[in-house]
Amino acid sequence: MDKEKLAHLKTQAKEIRKLTIEEIGTLGSGHIGGAMSIADVLALLYFHRMKIDPAQPRLKDRDQLVVSKGHAGPAVYSALALKGYFPLDWLKTLNQGGTKLPSHCDRNLTPGIDMTAGSLGQGFSAALGIALGLRIDKSPARVYTIIGDGESDEGQIWEAALFGAAHHLSNVTAFTDYNKQQLDGYTKDVLDLGDLVAKWTSFGWYTLEVDGHDIQALDEAVEKTLAEKDKPSMIIMNTIKGKGCNFAEGVEKNHSMAFDLAKAQEAISALYAKE
Repeated sequence: MDKEKLAHLKTQAKEIRKLTIEEIGTLGSGHIGGAMSIADVLALLYFHRMKIDPAQPRLKDRDQLVVSKGHAGPAVYSALALKGYFPLDWLKTLNQGGTKLPSHCDRNLTPGIDMTAGSLGQGFSAALGIALGLRIDKSPARVYTIIGDGESDEGQIWEAALFGAAHHLSNVTAFTDYNKQQLDGYTKDVLDLGDLVAKWTSFGWYTLEVDGHDIQALDEAVEKTLAEKDKPSMIIMNTIKGKGCNFAEGVEKNHSMAFDLAKAQEAISALYAKE
């Protein structure tokens, strides 16, 4: 990736963070922690890697993204709005009456959402089913999917992992948002995940580990997964929950937080002051 492209993607990631903070601040509360930690991978996928067309959200043979940790919907909506799937003004309606942007992703409401998610684990299973369907149809499209580390407590994640390996779904690139925190605390205290690289490798997946906030490293990892022709791929992203939001980053209880638009604007000013 050249320097100009990398700089553009970093800008888009920062914009996703800004819009997400503003979006949740307008509502007054929301899942800020896990939304902020995936901004970099969303920028990479929507603005560089995925073959998509905002003018045709259901385009045949498009690449698809399933964010199984569906409570990170606000960040996904920010990326979709920036990409041109719908007007930026929609972000002000997050989770309000009549909105097309519910707190958790819903493919029936929001242009650009490829799979409804919310009940943790189910989106990941659906992503692998979509991938199998694409292969049966001989489609060149690829499926990208993001799961959470807290979500990885769900048995359904590991059932789906077995399914993906058994069917050699090499058209799947998955990401674990490994921010080491979940709703009730730190993952090591709630239900220790152990060595995730070893675990996914043992389940038959091609597995890589990167800094989830290093877009260049993420892109290089995705490129390696495209060359894998026999196994599905999992990229373990080491991330920081609440990354880029000064009152959420590094805070234990940051899964869902209440804050107003004034506090949101302070956080946005701090975000851009880092430049």
